[in-house]
This record gives sequence, C-alpha cells and structure tokens, in this order.
Amino acid sequence: MATSSFSRGCFVFKPSVKKKKKKKTFDLESYFTHGCEDADSSKMRFKLCLDLWNKIKSETEALQDELNRKILNSLLEFTRKCSSNRHHSKWASKMRASEIPTAALVLGVNVPDHDMTFQSLFDLLRLSVTPHVVSLQAKECGALKQLMKRVLERVMDTVVAVDDEEEEEETQPSGAQLHKSIHCSLAALCDWYISKTKKSSFSSPGKKRSSSVVEEQDSHPPVVIIFKDLEAFNPRVLQDFILICSRYIHRLPLVFIFGVATSPSTIQHMLPNTVSSLLCIELFQSLSCTQHLTTVIDKLILTSKFPFKLNGKVMQVLVSVFLYHDFSVRNFIKGLQLALLEHFHSQPLSSLCCRKKEAQLNVEQLGPGDLERIRQLPSFQRYLKEQEEQNKLMTDNALLKVVCKKLLKDLHKYHKNYYPVLRCLHTLTSSLPRYPLGKQIRELHLICLERNVWESEDYQSAMKLLRMLAKDELMSLLQKCEDVLQPVNSKKMQAAFVQLQELLTKFKQLNAAGEMAPSVEEKFTSPVKSLQKKTDLFQLQKTLLEMNESRRSKRMSPFELLRNEAVEFVDSLVKDHLPPPESRPLYEVCYYSSSATVRRHLNATPRTSIQAALSRPQSYIQNDSLKTEDGTVSNAAPDICIAYKLHLECGRLINLYDWLEAYSTVVSAAEGNDPDSDGFGKVDEVKHARFIRAVSELEFLGFIKATKKKTDHVARLTWGGC
Repeated sequence: MATSSFSRGCFVFKPSVKKKKKKKTFDLESYFTHGCEDADSSKMRFKLCLDLWNKIKSETEALQDELNRKILNSLLEFTRKCSSNRHHSKWASKMRASEIPTAALVLGVNVPDHDMTFQSLFDLLRLSVTPHVVSLQAKECGALKQLMKRVLERVMDTVVAVDDEEEEEETQPSGAQLHKSIHCSLAALCDWYISKTKKSSFSSPGKKRSSSVVEEQDSHPPVVIIFKDLEAFNPRVLQDFILICSRYIHRLPLVFIFGVATSPSTIQHMLPNTVSSLLCIELFQSLSCTQHLTTVIDKLILTSKFPFKLNGKVMQVLVSVFLYHDFSVRNFIKGLQLALLEHFHSQPLSSLCCRKKEAQLNVEQLGPGDLERIRQLPSFQRYLKEQEEQNKLMTDNALLKVVCKKLLKDLHKYHKNYYPVLRCLHTLTSSLPRYPLGKQIRELHLICLERNVWESEDYQSAMKLLRMLAKDELMSLLQKCEDVLQPVNSKKMQAAFVQLQELLTKFKQLNAAGEMAPSVEEKFTSPVKSLQKKTDLFQLQKTLLEMNESRRSKRMSPFELLRNEAVEFVDSLVKDHLPPPESRPLYEVCYYSSSATVRRHLNATPRTSIQAALSRPQSYIQNDSLKTEDGTVSNAAPDICIAYKLHLECGRLINLYDWLEAYSTVVSAAEGNDPDSDGFGKVDEVKHARFIRAVSELEFLGFIKATKKKTDHVARLTWGGC
C-alpha cells in the first residue's frame, strides 16, 4: 500500500513474504545422460546404478541398527531404571539426592559416524521412554544463557526470553505455542513440568490411580539431555549448568547422556571434583570403528549379493582413507557409493553389471558399438588368444552374444565360489602365529585381488605352519570351515563340503582307534606351542628347519598323512577358486579400477586446486578470452591471478615495490595504454588499491607472509607451480 501524505503520522505496512528459494539438488539422471550418444543405454545404466545405490543404502542402515542395538538398548534400560527408581528407597541408597544420573557413551574418534547413532538414540528415547528429550551441540551453546535457552525451548516447545539481551528472531519449531515468551530459568521448566505431569495424571478420571512402577514412570517421564560432543563444550559453561541442575534435581527428573569421542577421563579433566561429584556416572562403550568397518566390508563387499566390485587399488585407497584420516565408516560407505556412481557413468558396458538373469537379458540388447567395446577389452583379448574361433568372434555378433552370456555366467559362479573359499582360508591362517596372510580378512582379500596368493612366500609359510598343527586345533579350524561351506548354494562348494566332512570323519575315527600315541602328539604340538609364543624371525626359521629335518628322518604317522591330506585339500581349493579377478574374461564389467579418481575426490588437495585456479582462471570463470597460446596468465586476468603469476618469478623474499611496479605494467598493458606514453606503467591510487587487495588475498590463502627481516618485503611460503 502506498501513501502520498507528508504529515506526521504512523503508517503500518505488512512485510512482503519472500518465497524461499528451493535448493538446487544434484540430478543423478541428468549426470548420466549428459553428453551420452546412446540415451537408452545411459538410462539403463542409471536405473541399475540407482537400484544398487538403494540396496546398499538400505543394507547399511539395517547393519547400523544391528551394530548399535546392544548399546542403544543398554542406554534405554539405563534411563528407564533411573526413572523408575527415583521415588524408591533403593535409589536413595545408591546415590545422594543431589546427584544427577549420567551415562557416558564412549563412541570413539570417528566423529562423522556419531550423528547417525545419536539420531537413533533420540528417536528411540522419544518413542519408548520419554517425550522430553533434548539433543545439544557445542557450537550452539557457547554461553550458559544459550545452553539454558536451547534446553527450555526444545523441552517446552515454546519461545524463551533471555534477560538483557535482544536476539534476532528465530524460526519457531513446528507446532510451537503462540503465547508469551517464558523466562529463561530452570524454575520455569520445573513449573512447566509439574503442570504437565499433573495434567497427564488426571487426564483419565474414570480410572483409579495406581502406584505401580510402570504407571509412575509414564506419569513422571524423565527429562533427558544429550551432549553430543562433550569435548567441544566450554568446560566453564558445562560446570555452571551442572551446578544449577543439581539444585533442581528434587523437582525435575533429569538424566544426562555425554557423548565422548576420546576417553572417559575427559570428564575428569573437564569437570573439577566438586562438580563431577554431583553426577552418578555409568560408562557405556560402543563397538570400535575397526570392528564396524570389518562388518561393513563383510556384508557389502565380500559377498556375491551385489554384482558391483572394487579392484585391489580402489579398495586400498578406501581403507587407507579410513585408517589414516577419520576412522569414519560413514565416509567409507560414501567412497563406495562414489565408486559405484563413477563405474556406471564411465563404463558403457556396466549395463551388464547386474544379477545373472538380468545380465543375460541385457546382452541381447547390446548394440554394435557395445559389442565392439567388448572385443576391445583387455581381458577379452586374452581370452580370444586361447580360442580357435577368433575370426568368428571378431565378426559374428550373434556368436559373440552367446559367448558373452557364458562368460558372464562363469563370472557369477566365480564370485559365488570365491568368497566362501576366502573365508575358509582366513579362518585357517588368522589363528597362526605372526598372521602370515594378515589378521583381518580384508588384508587377505587385497592379496588375492592383486596376484595368485599361492605363489607368495607368506602363503607357503602358512601351509607349513598348518602342517604342524595339533589334532584338536586342526579339527576345530576344519569344523569352522565346514560351517562356512554348508549354506553355500553351489555345486562345487557342496562337493567341497562333502569332502571336508569325510576328512573330519577320518580324524574322529583315527582318534577313536587310538592310532596316535600321546607321546607322538606331544612331540608335534610342542613346537607349535613354542611358535605361538613371542619369538624373533631367526628363531622361527630355525624351528621350521629342525621340524622339516626331523620329518624327513622318520616315518610319517597316520595322523601326519591325514593332516597333509587336509592341507592339500585346502591348497587345491585355493588354487581352483582364488585366482585374481583380472584373470577372468569380462571382469571389467563388474570391477571399478580408477583409484586415481577416488583418491582425487576423497583426499582433497586444497593447495593444488587453488594453484590450478590461479594459473588457469579461464577454466574456473568460463572465459575463453583469457586463454593464451603459451599457457601463461593473460593480462586481462583477475588481479590475484596476475599477482600470483608475478610472485612465482621471485625468490624467497619479494620486494613489494618491485612487485607493485611489475603489476602496474601488466595492468596498463591490459587496459590498452600506449607503451610509449609517459603514463604507461605508473602507479595510481586505483592500481595501488587493487594491488593491496590482491596481496592481502594471497596472504590469506597462505602463499606469502610478512617478515621482520625487511620491512618492505614479504616472504614466499610455497614453491613449485601447479
């Protein structure tokens, strides 16, 4: 509404409601179809990629819930116990009246994974224990007033006023009450809680009030406050908040949950004894991040359920990022999803990376271009050299489709047999001294991906150690292998399972017949027991040589013959089913191998990116006029690019006046001034200001810094260009 009055008065204008701009989301389908010649093939690959993406996501969420179930159930039981025992004599005997029940949840240093755990805990508490749950982060609780304000607002679901402070209006949470703001104090929270519990107690007058624990817990639910990142909180703020809460513990059933990333001793370092004595702390330890990673790899990678696979180098990059950067399983799964996306986008033949029946159907839909790509695959080229029908396969598309169906079927069978045998080999070798093939199954998997594992020295030493195991140890390991092979639905694995059962039966019959004397068994078990103790490499080699010589000089017992038969059986399984996937034709269809792409996305290098932007600004601002023939920075480039280029030509110390003179000359040439004129290259106020801004930006980015050696110089901090 407009007005033309010039007189004094008060005019009210309703503020215009601005529509919120929708955030641009990443369109996965357009990413696949952009720049692709075959739109149908790209859509098919997009559909397969999205299907696998959703399956991995759902499997990950289910796995996360399963791994956290035990610790979350313990926390729920803790909060229920605190609520039910508060009004009983048992509670008073366990703790003083002023103590606040506190759960210290040690989650580990994998901070990116904590959000998912705390969200699950928050939802479960709201669902089954109490509606009064508050989750706090240190970044929103810098002062005591802010901490109190967050607690009251989220528990009472209303606006809270802070004394002597005019804060900006914040968006109210959904369903917020539209009444006057409440004073920011725990006394107000206590009054609200008492009125709330009275209403719930007398909400059903037809029913008689019961004094049972369940009804008392329902009518007086606890107020749970979760401190997600305890180490990041201001210790003084936390101390004052605990002191205030301890005074209201008689009126308000508070329960604290501390999220600890490092060690439980952090609580002692942050809180003095006078404050920590007000807390009744119980410790809860979650599953370690390395155990979590082992489970994720076992469920998502070491399985034939998902046709998409990683080669050894990509797998090594993901594991290295986990071990040497953040210990985050969540980021590891993001890296797996990134590899999945890149594989289906960059590999036109990834439409065959699906289940066996779907792959057979997709082969029929391959066009002449896709069939030609199959002929150019390195694995298929090696396969052609061993075939008699080379010429027909290079020219006959129908025959090629038949052969591709057979090869894909063999590839699926290879994966179905590979993982059970891998687990059997890991079961046998992970219990040996010094772990010759690795303690974790992922280490053995990486070895099998890179080369023939049976040709390595570590494998040979593992087989020698297996030939020295005692009867009970060997039978126990073989029974574990039997449990691995039994559920596998494969003809070869079922045949191996039957053969393994026969070996175990022979061992039992040998034991029942008493073929092996105790003295002989003791003779062979003693060296192995000595090997299991801490020893050096020289002593290990010496013991192995002595046992080999003693074995040659005597006649082998029935147990030794049967033990060698069992080891040879395992060796034959390994040689038949654990060759590297690169030896299989068409393995490129399922295996992603671009480790450089994954490393570039996950291991960010800010300095390299900044140097590339300053050296080639035309690529970042999409201005082709800045391109030069010799690859140098154009005179018309942004000021910071010109200053960066000139600073590369200097030594360790840079004279600011010389730098300014050179900058002014370059800028004057870009402005089109006559080089022969008197004013060419002279420094004016505008150029001086632009130069100062460019130098300040370079200092902020870390390329230069001020030095005390010379006042009119700056020190250069980086060497070498992009």
